[in-house]
Amino acid sequence: MLRPIMLRPLLLSAALGLAALGSVHAPEAQARGYVGIDVRLAPPPPRYERIVVRPGYVWTPGYWRWNGRRHVWVAGYAVAARRGHVYAPPRWYRHGPNWRFRAGYWVPRR
Repeated sequence: MLRPIMLRPLLLSAALGLAALGSVHAPEAQARGYVGIDVRLAPPPPRYERIVVRPGYVWTPGYWRWNGRRHVWVAGYAVAARRGHVYAPPRWYRHGPNWRFRAGYWVPRR
């Protein structure tokens, strides 16, 4: 029969082993946050920027951002291309009587 003094280190090492084993097999996290804001005022037409992007980069076009009172232009910029993905630019779309904004995101190429 094990004495209580000897049982404590055994339980501690078993708990640490299970914790370590659980962290090794953790699934990959997926960050997909979405915050919906409905705006009644339609955004102005987009501004078209003429940019030459160097190879290996993708141009993310500018867009109108709602600051709580009015639309403010956010200039586009170049980002490193992701292999096997296509960039979907940010856009505004109608949602009933309101407008909603969808931020740019990467889509796996088919």
